[in-house]
Amino acid sequence: MQLVIQHQTHYALDALADYSIQQLRLTPQDGFGQRVKNWTLKVSGSMSRYRDAFGNTAHTLVMDRPHAEITITASGEVETDIDVPPPLDHLSLPVFLRNTPLNRPDEAIRRFAQEFLTVGKGVNDAVLAELMHALHKRIALEATTGELPKSAIDTFAEGAGNSHAMAHLFIACCHALAVPARFVHGYWFDSATDRIENHGWADAWLIDHGWMSFDIANDCLSNGVHVRLATGLDYRDACPVSTMMNDARERLSVSVKVQEMEQAQQ
Repeated sequence: MQLVIQHQTHYALDALADYSIQQLRLTPQDGFGQRVKNWTLKVSGSMSRYRDAFGNTAHTLVMDRPHAEITITASGEVETDIDVPPPLDHLSLPVFLRNTPLNRPDEAIRRFAQEFLTVGKGVNDAVLAELMHALHKRIALEATTGELPKSAIDTFAEGAGNSHAMAHLFIACCHALAVPARFVHGYWFDSATDRIENHGWADAWLIDHGWMSFDIANDCLSNGVHVRLATGLDYRDACPVSTMMNDARERLSVSVKVQEMEQAQQ
């Protein structure tokens, strides 16, 4: 599948800001079944590119003149569901056993996760798939918002969360089973509605498979309708735009458009 994507983020400020900085993680990379054919970022300030600690392609956007709005547009074409190996890991596996306020398990989550273990057997792909199915049934899906997602503990206790919150909960369950796991942020294309949405899912690492991707909100493994943008321990490491500005309050709007292109006949 070939997807043409345009992702626009717009901040409207209540007052002029003299200075602001945004960290952007809006650039996909080759790997995990996707190939980037072209991709551009358009911004109104000064932008510098770097690679962050998790290996994500990131940019720092600096606006040092008075401004009342910020518009960031990411666009390009990505081919999915193809045989492209994952990129090399930049961090050792124990890093992805670290708990954060968003992905840490409590005792209730630990008990829940350990119910999927069989005496004398370790964690395998079937165990994690069963865990994903159970979480999908247990947690009601909430609409995605621009706010910081709920923690794994709050999501489990409330029985509801968006795709990012569900990914945090799955990661917490993996940590309870001593399985390295990480948060993935990107896009999910709904072929039934021809819409693409900001979306979160999780990678878990198994000895026999390496990294496997689990989309808890959709109860499936990652496939050709997913486009990866960034990974991290939780949403804060992989969020598309994080901003620092003065006291001016902001109103955020996000628009994502997609066009599915017919694949060339072989």
